[in-house]
Amino acid sequence: MDRRSLLRLLQSGLVASAASVVLPSHAFATAGKKDKRPIALLVPLTGPRARLGLSMRQAALLAENSQFVLSFDTGGTAAGAAAAAGQALRRKPALILGPLSAEEVPAVSSSVAGRVPIIAFSNDAVLRAPGTWIFGITARQVTSAVLRYARSRGVKSVAVIDDGSPWSAAAALAAGQLESEIGVQVRVLEVKAGQPLPAAGDAPDGVLLPGSGEAVLAAARNLKDSGIQLLGTLQGIDNRPQALEALDGAWIASPDPAAFGTFASEFAARNGGDAGTITALAYDAAGIANALRNANTLNAEGLLDGKGFRCVTGPVRFRTDGSVARDFAILVARPHGYEPVAVSSGS
Repeated sequence: MDRRSLLRLLQSGLVASAASVVLPSHAFATAGKKDKRPIALLVPLTGPRARLGLSMRQAALLAENSQFVLSFDTGGTAAGAAAAAGQALRRKPALILGPLSAEEVPAVSSSVAGRVPIIAFSNDAVLRAPGTWIFGITARQVTSAVLRYARSRGVKSVAVIDDGSPWSAAAALAAGQLESEIGVQVRVLEVKAGQPLPAAGDAPDGVLLPGSGEAVLAAARNLKDSGIQLLGTLQGIDNRPQALEALDGAWIASPDPAAFGTFASEFAARNGGDAGTITALAYDAAGIANALRNANTLNAEGLLDGKGFRCVTGPVRFRTDGSVARDFAILVARPHGYEPVAVSSGS
C-alpha cells in the first residue's frame, strides 16, 4: 500500500473526529500482625469529584481492614490536599495513598517532605520523585506495552495518530522515545479538525490510535483488509456490538478484563454501582499496603521489593525514582468481545 492509499483510508474518520492476574480480597489482619500503623487515604470527599473519592474509599476498604484506613478529604484542590496531608501526618501513618489529581500531588509531596511514602493516584509521570510514586496508568505504560507486543509479532514501523488530546500527545511522545529501545520506526501524524492529514511516508506495518471514540472506529473500518495492523490502548475499548465489529483484530494494551471484572463484581455486591479504573487504583494501593503489613514490611523498602505486586490494574513494580512499571494484558478485539492473548511490559 502506498502513502496516498493509507491517507485515503484514514482520512474520512480521523479529521472529522479529531476536534493480569486477579488481586483477590485480602485476608484481614490477625492478632499476629506486628505493624499496627494506619494508612492515610487522601481523596476528594467534598467538591466536584466527591462521588469518585467516595468510591475510592469504598474500594480501599475492600482491600484493607477498616481499622487501619484513615480517610482525609482533599476537596480536590491543592490547598485542601496540603491540609489533608498535615492532618494525616499527625496520625503517624505508614503510607499515604493519594492524592488524586496532578494539581494536588506537589502540595502533598512538599507537605510530607519525605517523611512517609506516598502512592499518588495521578497519572502525570512528571510528578514522580523519590518517595512519591505515580500509581495512575500512564500513556507511556500502555504505549510501551502495545508497541513491545507489536514488535514481537513482526511490526517494524508504526504511525502514531496524535489528535491533540493530552493522552494522545503523551502516547506519541512515549512512542518516539521508545523507538530506538525496541527497534520500531515511529512516525507521528498530528491531526487537527478540518485539516487534511499530513504526509505519512511509506505505509507502516501498524497504526496506533491511542485515543477513543469515533475517530478510532472510523480508522478501524477504513483500515480493514488493508494489511495494516491497528493498535490501541485501554482508552479505545468499546463494548458496543458495532464497535467490536469495527475493531475486529485490533491489538489493545489494557488491564486484564477478567481480573478487573472480578473486582468490579465484588465492588458492586458490597457497595452497588460500577467501579472504574481509578477506583480500582485505590483497591490495588490498599491491597499492597495490606500485603506489606502482613509481611511486616510496611515501608518504602517493602514497596521496592523486586518481586512486585499482583494488582487488578496489572502487576506492578515500584522504582526508586518514583515511577511504577506495570504489565498489561494484550487484548485482541473480536466481534464477541476482547480476548487476552499475551502479557506485555509497560515502561
